[in-house]
Amino acid sequence: MKKYLLFLFLAFIACKNSIEENCFQNEDDKIFEPYIEEPPFSVNQILDEKPEYLEIKNLQKFRSFKKDSIDGHTYTYDEIKSKKEFESYQAKYKDFNDKFFNQFGYINRQKINGVDYALGRNNLGFWLLKISNNQPKAYFLGLSFSHYYINELQELPIIKDGFLQFEGSLVKIVKVAGLPGYDDYSAMEDGKLFKIKLADLEKDTDNDGYNDIFENSFGLDSYNADSDGDKINDFDDMNPLFKTEKSKFTSLYEELLPKHFAFDENNLKSMHYFFIPYESNCEYFQKINPKFRILILPNNSKKTNYLKVTNIVQDGFSKIKRDKKDANKFYISTFGSGSTTDFSAEYKKGKWIFVMVSQTNV
Repeated sequence: MKKYLLFLFLAFIACKNSIEENCFQNEDDKIFEPYIEEPPFSVNQILDEKPEYLEIKNLQKFRSFKKDSIDGHTYTYDEIKSKKEFESYQAKYKDFNDKFFNQFGYINRQKINGVDYALGRNNLGFWLLKISNNQPKAYFLGLSFSHYYINELQELPIIKDGFLQFEGSLVKIVKVAGLPGYDDYSAMEDGKLFKIKLADLEKDTDNDGYNDIFENSFGLDSYNADSDGDKINDFDDMNPLFKTEKSKFTSLYEELLPKHFAFDENNLKSMHYFFIPYESNCEYFQKINPKFRILILPNNSKKTNYLKVTNIVQDGFSKIKRDKKDANKFYISTFGSGSTTDFSAEYKKGKWIFVMVSQTNV
């Protein structure tokens, strides 16, 4: 019995130390860790690290990356050359937009045996979208947009003989000086045909609604429909990687989460493929109960292979800094959308009172 109590005491101390280290600033801590740019992969490295389910073939006749990137651009209104093109694009994908609540930009579409398919992309990566019997379904490809470029103008059918296939290039990201977050691409090898068996792509071992490739890419459990054990199916869980728990500091983070979005917020619970990713090892942040879907990713060696080569995190929080004189006052910074905002946060009568101290636009 004494040994058991000692174990519990040591576990409590270890947990407390972990929270202090992961959630609160020490005097020597930097507010944000400096960004370290990793050197781009070579073609050989991309091929060596490619997923086993992916086949890559060389095309004799193809549309070059340069030509496609000039003639394509259909993801956003700003990239479309004219209002007429935008209206045509909207009409072409209206059924997909309606079914998927504008969660994706679309690249191509095809109808085969009464099933509608389209290639799509969102902030997490590339997807195969499917509407069958009026029901939408999305399958994550697990191919990093840091390495793979899909031609927006596909000359071959995207579904053929039980395969998803698409034309594109192997690319590297080129950082634009003075404009962090505004990356450009450079082709390393043009003229590739990428192929994935539909059976591999659609595999959903735990039958939770997300394909295995999605779950393995972001650290969910592909053998358990409830990855965090909170009795909520991953497909319906707004925070599928961690159990939620109400506390003083989880409510601090919840108050600072984004409140408004560019689409109908009434659809948030139905937008199963819309996630805002964060990196944090802070247990308080991991236990938040958000109103929109989030993926809280590790910022250590536990990252999946996909996350090691794909920078999908655009928003985040600093560690919390305690006020030296007032035990109920704290300081925290948020970053995202090209700006950093510093707040003071005071806890009074069970509520947080925030004051914006400063804001820096990059």
